[in-house]
Amino acid sequence: MSDKKNEDYTIRMPESDSRSPYGGEKDPFIPARPSRVASHNSNASLASRLAKVENNPTASILAYCFASISMTVVNKYVVSGSEWNLNFFYLGVQSTVCIATIQILKQIGVITNLAPFDPNKGRRWFPISLLLVGMIYTSTKSLQYLSVPVYTIFKNLTIIVIAYGEVLWFGGSVTPLALLSFGLMVLSSVVAAWADTRHAGQTAQAAEALATLNAGYAWMGLNVFCTASYILSMRKVIKTMNFKDWDTMFYNNLLTIPVLIVCSLIAEDWSSANLAKNFPPETRNALFVGMIYSGLGAILISYCSAWCIRVTSSTTYSMVGALNKLPLAVSGLIFFAAPVTVGSVSAILIGFVSGIVYTWAKVRQSELAKNTLPTVQPPMSASSQSNRDAANS
Repeated sequence: MSDKKNEDYTIRMPESDSRSPYGGEKDPFIPARPSRVASHNSNASLASRLAKVENNPTASILAYCFASISMTVVNKYVVSGSEWNLNFFYLGVQSTVCIATIQILKQIGVITNLAPFDPNKGRRWFPISLLLVGMIYTSTKSLQYLSVPVYTIFKNLTIIVIAYGEVLWFGGSVTPLALLSFGLMVLSSVVAAWADTRHAGQTAQAAEALATLNAGYAWMGLNVFCTASYILSMRKVIKTMNFKDWDTMFYNNLLTIPVLIVCSLIAEDWSSANLAKNFPPETRNALFVGMIYSGLGAILISYCSAWCIRVTSSTTYSMVGALNKLPLAVSGLIFFAAPVTVGSVSAILIGFVSGIVYTWAKVRQSELAKNTLPTVQPPMSASSQSNRDAANS
């Protein structure tokens, strides 16, 4: 999923191989036939071009930006219908498509390091999956009521909550430069809310527009809390799970499917009349395609994230994530006709700058940590302590 579900997972990329597709050198006394030589040259040329693309930093950055932006745009398109009210069902389809794709990739040999499902690990991970359900549900609800630029700006507030959660739970620290970025994030959110409410108050249906915005802000507040709870809890538990590259995505999606199905059957209207409202004939096929793509998008983002880190660096990847907020916000102005005002543009720019400042603060903090010799033992999280106790027992 996105995390949107905007969570990144490391994926091992296949190394390029220029060896012959025939599996090795042929005996010298066997003459090469012209057709085989032509086929070999064609395959070698194609492999060479693919290798150049796989090791091209610009291609990896553009692919990551496309995956991230397209995922948000598709989610907004699916949930933006005037009669849409099947969010649990939509998220269930996302998870199902993701699990089916992972299994197909495993069967054809693309994924080689996915272990079979372990019921014991599933029971331990299930509370994290419940937090994930809360995160993705509140995310779709807030995106349903808010414009993409405002949603993107307010999403930055999650960084602040996570940062101070790390201070409380893991002994982290907040640098002055990070504090400056937090102030800019809050300022951009205030400006965005002011611009949105002011524009809504000037419309013909001001009361209805303001009520929609207030509902969106309420869901956004819940999403910030749920996202921070999920990420901090996952960080605390994942060290004891010994998960590999694909395991986190596999367990998250597999365990959320029954929860989402039950919630959909209980809380959502499955009458034929309501289904017709949610899937009108003129947009039905496009909605189905968007729902399927959203499941594939979670895997695409994960792949592109790992690709970008492999051919650039983690610092470049972090900066790309910050810079990506600007085209993401602009995409909302282009595809969904979000109001373009001085306030909205100013909020986007302030949020964009805050992301760059925060990324730079994290880069400087990591560089200082590398260049500083530890004089005392750093504080240990509960999961690290349990790992040490298990190793000593």
